[in-house]
Formats: sequence, C-alpha cells, structure tokens
Amino acid sequence: MWPASRMAAQSPRPGPADRPNIVFILADDLGYGDLGCYGAAKVETPQIDRLAGQGILFTDAHSPSAVCTPSRYGVLTGRYCWRTQLKVDCLFGHDPLLIGEGRPTVASLLKSAGYATAAIGKWHLGFGKDYPDWNGELKPGPLEVGFDYYFGYPVTNAQAPYVFVENHRVVGLDPRDPIRLGADSKTNIQYGGKAARYKPEDLSTTLTGKAVKFIESARHPFFLYFTPDNVHGPYTPNARFRGTSACGIYCDFIRELDWAVGEVMAALDRAGVADNTLIILTSDNGGLYSSPAYKMGHRVNGGLLGEKTDAWEGGHRVPFLARWPGKIRAGSRSDELICHVDFMATAAAINHLELPHRAGPDSFNILPALLGESTGKPVREAAVILASVSGMLAVRQGEWLLVLGRGSGGASTDYVKHYGMRIDEVGRHTTGWKMGEMGRPDPSLPPGQLYNLARDLGEAENVYTNHPDVVERLTNLLIDYRARGRSRA
Repeated sequence: MWPASRMAAQSPRPGPADRPNIVFILADDLGYGDLGCYGAAKVETPQIDRLAGQGILFTDAHSPSAVCTPSRYGVLTGRYCWRTQLKVDCLFGHDPLLIGEGRPTVASLLKSAGYATAAIGKWHLGFGKDYPDWNGELKPGPLEVGFDYYFGYPVTNAQAPYVFVENHRVVGLDPRDPIRLGADSKTNIQYGGKAARYKPEDLSTTLTGKAVKFIESARHPFFLYFTPDNVHGPYTPNARFRGTSACGIYCDFIRELDWAVGEVMAALDRAGVADNTLIILTSDNGGLYSSPAYKMGHRVNGGLLGEKTDAWEGGHRVPFLARWPGKIRAGSRSDELICHVDFMATAAAINHLELPHRAGPDSFNILPALLGESTGKPVREAAVILASVSGMLAVRQGEWLLVLGRGSGGASTDYVKHYGMRIDEVGRHTTGWKMGEMGRPDPSLPPGQLYNLARDLGEAENVYTNHPDVVERLTNLLIDYRARGRSRA
C-alpha cells in the first residue's frame, strides 16, 4: 500500500490559497486537426480557441497510447500501460479495475495534499476485483484510487453497459430488471437495466452539468478530471448542435465539446476561481477518420500520418492546451515534447510535493514548459514510448520516431478494416508501408521504421536502413526502460 503520508514528502507545503484548482479535460478521440486553434477550417471552436488564446498551445504533445484505456491509465498513474497485463487493445464491460491496489494516482496524490477530487465522464479503467457487479456494488473503482466522487459511464459510448454510475452504483437501476451483458468480452449488447439506460444524445449535456455543479459547490482546492464522450463514435450530438458545422455530424459533435469547455470556463468564472485554476484540455489519442467528414474536407489529424490505433503520429500526437492566469503567458506556444504520463510529476511540482521513487515511474515535470521558463534543455530528456492498439511500440526522442514494426500497427494498415479509413483511402503514402499478400506487410520492407520528424513530419520517408546508429540507440533506450521498470531517474 501507499500511505498518504508518503505521498507528500516535501515540506513546507503551500497553503490552500497558494494551491491552484486543477481541471483536466480529456476529450475522446479528438484529433490534432479538429480544433480551430490547430488549423481546422470546417468547424468552429470559439470556446476552445479562447482557452488557447488565454494560455499555451503545445504542438508536440502525445498520448502514451493510440487508444483509450492505456492512455487514461497513463494520465492517472504516470506509468506506461504496457507495463501492466494490458498489452493490446482496451478494457470492456467484463473487465475489472486495471489500476493496481494501492498504486498512486494523480487523484490520490492531490487528495493527500488536501484537494477535493472528482472524476466525471468516461472511466474505461474497469470496476471490481474480478468482474464488475453491475447490479450491486462496483468496488473497487474510481473512489478506491483517490477520487472523492465519481459520476460517469463505464466503458465507451459504443460498448455495454449503457448506464451512468455514481460512486459505487448504477444510477436508476430497477432491481427487478437486472443488467446482463453479452457473453463476448467486447460486447455491445446489454440485456435488462432498461430504466437505467442513458440517452446517447444526452451524454455530454448530462456530464457537463455534473462538472459545472462540482465546480460551483466544491471546497478549494479541487481537482476535476472531466472526460466527456466527444468525439468517440457513434456520433450523437444533442439536437441543439446538429447542423452547426460545415462537415457533418462528426464536426457537430466537436461543436458540442466546444460548448462543454465553454460551460466549464463559465462555471469557474461564476465561482470566482478562474484566476487560481489550471485548466488543461487534451485528447486520449489521435482522431479516427470519419469518411463523411473527410469527403467534406475535414482532416481530423491535420497533416499527420495515421489515426487513432496507429503507432504513426496521427495515432498519438494530440491537441494540448493549458490556461493558468498570471502563471501561463496568454497566447504562448511550445514545441516541447511532452506526454500525458507527465501530468502526475507536474501536479506534484505545482504543489511542491516530492514523488516517491515508485510513484509515476514514467512521469516528468513539465511545469517549466507550461510557464515558458527556459531551462536550456528539454523538459523531458527521456524518450517517450508510444503504443498502438496491437501493442506495436514506438520510441520518440528529439527529432526521431522509431516504430518497432511494419506498418501502422492499427487501422490505417488493417486489411480487414474494422473502423476508420486505410492509408490509401485518405490519399497518403509512406515508404514505411507496402501491402503484400492478404494484407500482410510486404516482406521486402525493413523490420522497422525510422522517421526524422523535423524534416518529414508527414512520415513519408522511412530512413530505418540509413541510420542504424539511431535505431540501435533508441532500441536500447526501450530495453533499458523495460529492464528498470521506469524511465524517470
């Protein structure tokens, strides 16, 4: 176990007036090209653009995985999910809590420092020890990993059960109509629980209302982990947002997200705490190409190669905005390489807390980058390790991205094509991929891929065979991080 007394080892600790509230908004499948401040021309995002104008915009921020569960694990624990039993894909409705008993999280860290903590929205990290009891007590869950309060939905808006959970119980469940899930572990089938089913078009508005209520009633300081369903498919914007963009229902869903962010900012203003609140807005992974939106001219990931699920940049380079009045310079930008796993060490630094050695083993303090302070070196000198949906790993350090395999490791080169759009369907080409028989990689391809992102951000040219020294160095870094069980010193 990790006693709270060990979490806050450094003193003196700042008083309540000196500790900022922290609001971490983690959008779902929001792409690098989905926002006006990142170049989107077919959809307007005035509230999020205002957030960017009042704070800092990062151009080289990354989720630790190209899919939901492992990224969310990394945000809350400061640890790469590939170190757990979950090496591929995500959790589903049958799965227990992924965060190990007693493992420190951002929530438990901040709670030990006197914060009120709440998680509102998509959880997707499992419930229970062996199997979630959807008709009983859902424990352990968010409350056992540091949150005082939880309200949200368990998996994704595309997977059963389609219910809200508040703390340890399904909301509105009629015990005479118990919930049963389909037998398949990835089921989207829910039997029973009719009275507890949410309406998909009301998901975002309900969650936003809960987030606003928390902000307006919480004691200070507080930490809000707000995780709306936008823009994960199926796209179900509320009626008030339908038809409000120039690129179809996908972009209408982005418009709804923009509204939600505006509601959170307005709540901070009404509560009189905006000036002492750090807001971060980012996405759990890259965007997934929507064919209708693409045909209307919208590019979910801008000029990046790939999409959600991929080891290529489109799978994990994400929007990242932060506002902290009086601390973060308004209208600033940063090209620093950062990763979601860095949130834990940064939250500790903000509160002058020293992380125990085993806490946040892959987390680095990026506070200097947020504040625009020059340190003469990168805020994280360690490489960032990135994972695709199939478990293919990539190593990013400086200008180099090494992909340890052929193709994308995800939907862009998936011959079966369960979702998204293949690389050829979006008119992209890279020498890192060539399809052989039955959709397999062409055997003439090198065993891995190396891209110089400073010269080739679109990853058009695989230079793996040209730089064996770089391949060896980055491969050895991954070997070292695996062996040590950490990348932070």
